[in-house]
Amino acid sequence: MTGVSKGRGKGISAIQIIVLFGIISLFGDMLYEGARSANGQYLELLGVSATMLGLVYGLGEFLGYFLRLVSGYLSDKTGKQWTFIIFGYATLIVVPMMGLTSNWQIIMVLILLERVGKGLRSPPKDTILSQVAENGGTGTGRAFGILEALDQVGALSGPLIFSIAFYASGEQGITQYQTGYLFLSIAFALLVAALYLAFRKYRDCDFKAEPSSAFAKNEPLMRHFWMFTLFASLTIMGLANFSLIGYYLKAEGIMPDQQIVLLYALAMLVDAAVALLIGNLYDKLKEKTGSKTGGIMSLAFIPVVTLTIPFLGFGGTVIGAAVAMIMFGIVMGAHETIIRSSIADITSFHKRGTAYGVFYTAYGLAFLAGSAAMGSIYDNFGVSHIATMVIVIELLAIAVFIWMVSDMKRSAATA
Repeated sequence: MTGVSKGRGKGISAIQIIVLFGIISLFGDMLYEGARSANGQYLELLGVSATMLGLVYGLGEFLGYFLRLVSGYLSDKTGKQWTFIIFGYATLIVVPMMGLTSNWQIIMVLILLERVGKGLRSPPKDTILSQVAENGGTGTGRAFGILEALDQVGALSGPLIFSIAFYASGEQGITQYQTGYLFLSIAFALLVAALYLAFRKYRDCDFKAEPSSAFAKNEPLMRHFWMFTLFASLTIMGLANFSLIGYYLKAEGIMPDQQIVLLYALAMLVDAAVALLIGNLYDKLKEKTGSKTGGIMSLAFIPVVTLTIPFLGFGGTVIGAAVAMIMFGIVMGAHETIIRSSIADITSFHKRGTAYGVFYTAYGLAFLAGSAAMGSIYDNFGVSHIATMVIVIELLAIAVFIWMVSDMKRSAATA
């Protein structure tokens, strides 16, 4: 069941809202990815130690994931998804505010507040987007594909805009960083305008949740959700990320710094393109099978492609590294699109915020555990052992996937 009624919002109206959500994400990423591309250097310039920097970033990521659990649960209980979305995006005002001070303690508080906002808005936003996609008949895969593609445009343009501001300021040191942060206030103004339009469109289209019983609001998350969360967590735990591959490429002198940065841009471009393609495939599989869980089969390739990344990325060649980043982009495009779509399709609307919150928390912890383990293996045993770790984890993910699909088929047969 979708958990939503068929309101007046159909066709082009739903598409407009989905695109507006994509534009909101574009400006949001432009703000915080632009800032994140400069925060470390700026804080170093202000005399902050690497230990303090690492502590703040670690705390920020923890808050971002933990608050998704809180906001998902509370948005389900209160039904006030838009309150969390608006407040969460409003906190991005802290990015241009960084340009108003050179006090590193204040800047660190602002960095933490930016992550708090991310945690508050993510599950409610995904809940509303999936509702609009279901009501409008666009398909959750296509909706999240559009969102991710536009999201990556922002992730690419944010650091670029920050660099342009550097040159435009004509200054050096602290002043050029402050100019960069203040320059991003334009993106914040555009984000607010897009957010207002999206809210108006949503309200005018009258997407309403179906009346729910007390049981519907308090029903436990289904077994398939937990199986899916385990599968997704294992796949991300075994993903050799760009930071570690970039570290290896620099440490071994395989590529100069500027080319390593370009590899990341390549991965983001692939991510954006794959998001649209895989989202469309996901919905086509649902249509072909006539089942909301029919698109799950499009996830089968994720652990297989993930397996190839450490062999290519740590292979010691430029070509191997480039292909690894293409694979990395494919995997991330799938994670950001069809995995988020799948959560919507295996949970009822009234439990969806909670489901996203629980999922993101488990997913974030798995990502942290995998990254920490790979870093430790790199330092103590060498890159070849990272590949061994990835093989074991992704084979486990494949086993869970087979188990999950078989269980879904049995449940469908007995329904």
